Amino acid sequence: MQAKRMGRQSCRLPSRPRVQAFASTAGKKEGEGPLRETFDVVVKDDTLGEKSWEKAEKRMLADTVTLCLNKAGVREEDVDLFLGGDLLNQIVSASFAARGLQIPFLGLYGACSTMAESLLLGAALLDGGFGSRAVCATCSHFSTAERQYRFPLELGNQRPPSAQWTVTGAGATLLTAKPDFPIAVESFTVGRVVDFGQTDENNMGAAMAPAAADTLLAHLKDSGRPLEYYDRIVTGDLGQVGYALMRELCEKEGLALGDRYTDCGCDIFSPEQGLLAGGSGCGCSAVTLNGHLLRMMEKGQIRRLLFMATGALLSPTTTLQGESIPGIAHAVSLEVV
Repeated sequence: MQAKRMGRQSCRLPSRPRVQAFASTAGKKEGEGPLRETFDVVVKDDTLGEKSWEKAEKRMLADTVTLCLNKAGVREEDVDLFLGGDLLNQIVSASFAARGLQIPFLGLYGACSTMAESLLLGAALLDGGFGSRAVCATCSHFSTAERQYRFPLELGNQRPPSAQWTVTGAGATLLTAKPDFPIAVESFTVGRVVDFGQTDENNMGAAMAPAAADTLLAHLKDSGRPLEYYDRIVTGDLGQVGYALMRELCEKEGLALGDRYTDCGCDIFSPEQGLLAGGSGCGCSAVTLNGHLLRMMEKGQIRRLLFMATGALLSPTTTLQGESIPGIAHAVSLEVV
């Protein structure tokens, strides 16, 4: 067991579980952004023909998981585990998607860090011999998240420049224990909950950036690697405000991130779309990883990727009670082998 530990927060995976397939579904606005060609599906109607946004989000996740399995030529009964979650109360999107999939389900909540959380747990379970295949997935929807966390859309509230646009999208990654595929999960770092006292629910980037910096520094310390080991280091959804703060926090620790660092929340929308500080939500990192980033790895444009999905751990209840917003970030090291 100790051979797998790599410092205080990290673990290496000797068997290196592989990415067998991946799939992404994006909303209309996301499909108008710079990553549009990397998504498998771009929906024209964010309701997906359903009677509510919540039902649409559930269907989007279920369809994306099914698409991922179909791309791999794998049946539901051949998958041992489905690990997933979302932003809604009691992770209903993932739970209700799992209701229609005949796969044993582990529901997760890591806010917008859930894509990385599902990947590291899925890979750890396969590395431990507790299954041969696991599908890891998450989603978010602009309309469901706004209704739960902020205001009814009908109010048309003005949003400050620090606010981010919750991505409508779902991403799924199928992991396998078979070493027949080129992209491997090499190691991971479990993040700590970090809270710098941020209370503005319209500035999630500032709440999450300290956790992202903490996790990156922990990963490099635990692994003994220099920053240059990775071709690309990507945070989940810090947006423009959190991205700048992440750089500042790392520089204070003597770590200059340079041009190898980027953020999914900055990349998914273009400035011309006018979506303020950028993208957020579980779907932000999920569609960027399972569209843009893994495609780049398939093409050999990235050989070593550190994927760090970030999450703001708040709820409407804690906000109303005047609590601050803790952040979390988990890191997953993916390599072409």
